[in-house]
Amino acid sequence: MSAYQKVYLAAAMQTQVQGAQARKSESLYEVIYSVLRDHLRRGVLIDGLVLGEANVARAFQTSRVPASAALKLLCDEGLISGFGGRGYLVRSGRGSPPAAQRLDLLKAGLELPPQFSGPRRTRNRGNQIYREVEHSVAACLAYGRFMLNESALAEYYGVSRTIAHEVLVKLELAGIAVHDRNQRWYAGPLTADELANRFQVRWMLEPEALRQSFPHLTKSELTRRRDRAYRARKGNVAPPERERIERDLHQETLAHCDNKVLFDTILRAHRPLIPTHSAFVSYQRTAELMKMAAEHIQIYDALLEGSPESAAAALEGHLRRSLQPNLDLMSRLEPLSSEHRPAYLFPIRYPRPPDS
Repeated sequence: MSAYQKVYLAAAMQTQVQGAQARKSESLYEVIYSVLRDHLRRGVLIDGLVLGEANVARAFQTSRVPASAALKLLCDEGLISGFGGRGYLVRSGRGSPPAAQRLDLLKAGLELPPQFSGPRRTRNRGNQIYREVEHSVAACLAYGRFMLNESALAEYYGVSRTIAHEVLVKLELAGIAVHDRNQRWYAGPLTADELANRFQVRWMLEPEALRQSFPHLTKSELTRRRDRAYRARKGNVAPPERERIERDLHQETLAHCDNKVLFDTILRAHRPLIPTHSAFVSYQRTAELMKMAAEHIQIYDALLEGSPESAAAALEGHLRRSLQPNLDLMSRLEPLSSEHRPAYLFPIRYPRPPDS
């Protein structure tokens, strides 16, 4: 065990139970951010080291979504700098940019906390990458219609065509992709009409799911979710945390509903909408985010007070009100830049990619 790991472990052992519980609830991107920030401030990582979504995700054995969020926070703080759309550079001085050095982060000096430094896990690659693919594709849907290239997906993640195909089938089951008669995969567009239809399904069904879930909800889980919504009222919350707050109310709280067909229908309507917090990040207004958080808190307060009917009414009102701000955001979107589009997604207005 390295000196860094020993210090980290000793500090954890000395922390009170409340602090340990708080760390357990910390988002994965926050953990990655904290570890990298500590290394950068101590000057452990060499100048010119390239930090990208791929090598950070590989080091922490996670997907690219939390890695991307952590890197953006570090860049916003000025601890790393942009690198022509190809990641970020470690820079300790103000002079000329250092030469880029692409190294394995563990070999470059990254020391992981104990919970990350055990034997490298072997997991089903399809399950491992699915959530990231689902999120990345769904975040692009508001920008138009895309073809998903199976070969490009396999190459992007370094997996077999069989695994890539399994991921695409799961996307189809989730209502995010479709497989046409020519054996091609497509996703989108999420039009204004489609968005309105999904919201209508939600405000019709989610209140009933909340009523059914109420007897099975515990005060502790409702309080934890309400506390996260309180933090979001400050307005300065990264997209992954906003998405977690959305899942807290519209998925986790409703998951106790007795009618599983009802809940599955809600999930199908809601899942493609969660990544809009990442898609619209440059367009969202702080006032709207604070309003959303306040409405979530109102719903939790009603549940904690033992009033499921008031909570259901507040939930329906929240969904009805939220539709128009989302439509307004969609109307302001500019074309999706290629650097924000995964390499396996091809806008259909572009020349058709090679056959899958």
